[in-house]
Amino acid sequence: MKNYIKVFLLLIGTVSYSQTTVKGTVLDEKNNPIPQVNVVIVGTNVGVTTDFDGKYVLITKLSGDKKIKVATIGFKEQTKSVKLAGNEVTLDFTLIESMEMLDEVVLTGTSVKRSQKETPVSVTSFSAKDLTKLNTSSQANILRSVPGITTENGGGEVGSNVFVRGLPSGGQFQFNPIQIDGMPVLSTFGLNSSAHDVYFRTDIGMKSLEFIRGGSSVLYGAGSVAGIINYTSVTGSTTPKNIFKTEVGTNSRYKADFLSSGQLGGKDSNMFYAVTGFYRYDEGPIKTGLPTEGYQIRGNVKKVTEKSTITFSGQVIDDKVQFFLPYPLQGGSRERPIGNDGNEIVTLQTAAAANISYATPDGIFKTNIRDGVATKGGYFMTNFVHDFSDNFSIDAKIRKSSYKHQFNLFLDGSGLTGPKVVETQDQYKAARSIAAGNFTTLNGAALPANALLFENRILDRVRPIDELVSEIKLINKMGVHTVTAGTFMSRASAGDMNVTTSYLSEYSNSPGLVNLSGYTVDGVTNRGAGYSNKNVTSNKLAFFLTDQIKLDKWNFDIGIRHETASGTIQNEKTAAFKMSTFAGNAKIENVTWGTGAYETAKVSTDDYAISLAALYKISQSTSVYGNFSKGYFFPELRSVKINANGGHSTYSPEKIIQSEVGIKYGQGNFSGTAALFSLNLSDRRNIAFLNDGLGGFTEKVDLQDTKSAGIETTWNWRFVDGFAFNGTFTYQKHELTKSENSPTFVGNKLARQPNVMTKLGLSYDKSNFDANFDYNYAGDKYTNDANTVLLKGFGIVDLSLGYTFNVGKDNETLRIGAQSFNLFNSAGITEGSPRLGDNQTDEQFFVGRPIIPRTALMNLTFNF
Repeated sequence: MKNYIKVFLLLIGTVSYSQTTVKGTVLDEKNNPIPQVNVVIVGTNVGVTTDFDGKYVLITKLSGDKKIKVATIGFKEQTKSVKLAGNEVTLDFTLIESMEMLDEVVLTGTSVKRSQKETPVSVTSFSAKDLTKLNTSSQANILRSVPGITTENGGGEVGSNVFVRGLPSGGQFQFNPIQIDGMPVLSTFGLNSSAHDVYFRTDIGMKSLEFIRGGSSVLYGAGSVAGIINYTSVTGSTTPKNIFKTEVGTNSRYKADFLSSGQLGGKDSNMFYAVTGFYRYDEGPIKTGLPTEGYQIRGNVKKVTEKSTITFSGQVIDDKVQFFLPYPLQGGSRERPIGNDGNEIVTLQTAAAANISYATPDGIFKTNIRDGVATKGGYFMTNFVHDFSDNFSIDAKIRKSSYKHQFNLFLDGSGLTGPKVVETQDQYKAARSIAAGNFTTLNGAALPANALLFENRILDRVRPIDELVSEIKLINKMGVHTVTAGTFMSRASAGDMNVTTSYLSEYSNSPGLVNLSGYTVDGVTNRGAGYSNKNVTSNKLAFFLTDQIKLDKWNFDIGIRHETASGTIQNEKTAAFKMSTFAGNAKIENVTWGTGAYETAKVSTDDYAISLAALYKISQSTSVYGNFSKGYFFPELRSVKINANGGHSTYSPEKIIQSEVGIKYGQGNFSGTAALFSLNLSDRRNIAFLNDGLGGFTEKVDLQDTKSAGIETTWNWRFVDGFAFNGTFTYQKHELTKSENSPTFVGNKLARQPNVMTKLGLSYDKSNFDANFDYNYAGDKYTNDANTVLLKGFGIVDLSLGYTFNVGKDNETLRIGAQSFNLFNSAGITEGSPRLGDNQTDEQFFVGRPIIPRTALMNLTFNF
């Protein structure tokens, strides 16, 4: 019996010895708690994050002498030794504020949390505090501060055009997808032409933003050839946290944001929540008479056990904004023009077009142009992390998304061959061989004889989309190796119905519609000028294997990925249907519409990617690195043409080879990076949607090769206590090396890519006052591959100011803030007319898209 007792006591001793609890608090130099700090046992995958009170509890079965490291953005990391012997250990940390960008912890495109100084790729990070200082009304405004990225925000709050250094693009997020919590907003680009930023809005529930360029970004998850933009959401902790923010601004902007997080259940509960959202109403960054309004709610519930964490998260969105395309500017100067009424034309989009309707074979069609870009729906995601042991874990994610989406927009002219983009009344009749008729407003008043006319089109696009995606990663720590084996799967389906309608208006700001007797009906000149309807499905399956090797002086990243993609494309056939009797204009009498019969094609392909990267630590302050990757990009499924035999055009991957070498330095009050990079892209299917000369569109696909090389630098210098000077500079040389359709273009510069990009910022953050002054410049660029139209470079200045009051005894604060985008109301053209393509020239009226005029707002943020 005594022997059994001894064995029992020995087992108890073994169990108690095998489990050690390390707990403590992480504070700053002012004894304020620091939330969301990463606390890890050096050399293992064992780690936790601090709650809003800066507290952490780490439970491990490891034993012996170990080191505990704490690290977070904005502070110098700190390491302390500890002996794990089955007892409870208290280990507190006081972190010193750091202005070194290289101290920031990288979460994206890696299986090991590590600082930028130890990462052999280029990384840009924004904390939640950084994001509050940016104008978050669009992704273009946020990403403009990222080195190597050119953004065009002339389109408004969504549909941003984002170009990554050295790569061509038709705009949007073609080579650099947006992710939320490690999963892409959409896994497949090209089911329709909607940008990924239409499906979500940035809110105050974002904990951080990271942009990883090249290298390992091609391996994990959905994969990306140019980089990954990843937002990480706030999750709850043992300490409740509440934020309420109100905002007012120009153009009748009203917005309310909230964040609430904390513990579900009693104080001993291991379940936590976070919920965030906003409601907004305004008249858009440019007044069109078409107001924008909507809301978004996101949230998550997290359950934590000794070995596992499971997080359920989701989003609900119902939001409408307006999208702005190029419009006719003054020829020569390319400035905003003066209209018929003698006032400046800021937009030719008009609420008067919202009443357009007409008969079709499917009944009465009424335009949804009033709704603009309307997104309604959401997603639900589950993330399960389980530690089989201290060195072996699984990380699995699955997400279901469903959106009822419309992308309704005004175009940039009639699209007809022959007529000028802006016409006198005599020119309008002559170009259309009209002998007689009078121009009047819709209420019957005669139009002044000298009034100019602008015939334009509205494009109604209905684009529902559903998607199921999942990723599973097995992570095994084996000495100096961290090996990750994973798989990614996605299935998506989307509809893409497009209806084009032409109308006639005056040439003035937010114009009224115009009738020409015997030729138009309620201002409409062409009913159903264009119709297309596609149903597209996409399936992807990828496997990847990576190894992150950490030695004393060297870090290595090695990985390989193989992916198979397949899709089905259905295109509805069209015909002209006679819907009325109208002698003056056959385009009013007939409507181009779908017949209900579909052509179908199936495509499939596969490819592989490899990534090799190395970093050498010269000293504690200096590292040199290099990386090489061979990647691929699957062509847009919507671009696949179906021939008469039911076949399809070649569907083969576009290939990209990237390399980069650089140096990272960070010590004291200065940190910076410098890098040389090169990119070669081959077999790219460049897709352009051009005017067909009849009021509709035709699709032009050109197989191209491109190459580019350049230098990129970043820096952050805290030259005086509280003050910091930061910036980025990118110089790139790029050219077309093959154009199947236009061999004479070889040697030309890439369309819409400048040679020079820079950002200069001055910030102040001390005591209760903060200020940010940023200047962003993008150099000269060409509008098209033909390099026939040059757009001059321009700079934009953004300003944010804030003062924080302590209003309670429990760290409650109230911040009063002010922001201005384009503070000095700078002028500049972001692009020409994409519908004119290589045929665009400078004329009396130049079709281009100016940057958004100055906007200003004030906000109050209450933390409690």
